[in-house]
Amino acid sequence: MKIHTWIWNGVGLVLALAVVVLMQPAEIKAGTDWLKSGGDLLKRATSASTGRPAAGGSTLTSSEIADGLKEALRVGSERVVDRLGAADGFNADPKVHIPLPKSLQTVHEALSRVGMGGLTEDLELRLNRAAEAAAPKARDLFVDAISRMTLEDARAIWQGPPDAATRYFEGKMSPPLAVEMRPVVEESLNEAGAVQAYDQMMGRYRSLPFVPDLKADLTGHVVDGALAGIFSYLAEEEAAIRSNPVHRTTELLQKVFGAAN
Repeated sequence: MKIHTWIWNGVGLVLALAVVVLMQPAEIKAGTDWLKSGGDLLKRATSASTGRPAAGGSTLTSSEIADGLKEALRVGSERVVDRLGAADGFNADPKVHIPLPKSLQTVHEALSRVGMGGLTEDLELRLNRAAEAAAPKARDLFVDAISRMTLEDARAIWQGPPDAATRYFEGKMSPPLAVEMRPVVEESLNEAGAVQAYDQMMGRYRSLPFVPDLKADLTGHVVDGALAGIFSYLAEEEAAIRSNPVHRTTELLQKVFGAAN
């Protein structure tokens, strides 16, 4: 019986080695010792199947992985908020600059024809100023939303692409965040003078003959633009934390993402 067991175990190891080598050819680089590479891969495959760490490695619990992902999003969102919440954070950045709502393009064209295009340009500037003012105020909303990530969420995105956590967060939290950010943006629009600028612009527009009646949801437009900008740069921050040790500025990030590399 022991002989049979030894034989079957040996066959099993050979088959496992063959499967691992065939499934992961990119990891066995030309010019290396294929037997050593295959052995290393087999150890990793065995560790993954048994739940034990490889020799010299450390085991991360699901809780630590979840905490690490939350930390990455928290740190990343703070950096992004600091960046976009500064003067010209939105306005001077073509990647996240918020244009006029599409419904107001007709207004811009009509006013430009009579030499009043500056009114729409001023409004566009104030929309971006409102987004810049709202970004720091939304910091607590993001931190609270990040804290809701569950262990199941973490398991699903741990082995995902470099922006997996951000895209999960964006998909799941965008609707409630938009609702919570709306009053923040409304306040910022007022402070930036965007509402007054809009009223003045529309007053001049409606005084023109033969123009269609148009209106826009400035608050919703700025909320959508602000969230899009934040998530765009948050994805970059997450990718940097995953791939570059320099961006792992806390002990938890170093432990979790160092182990993932």
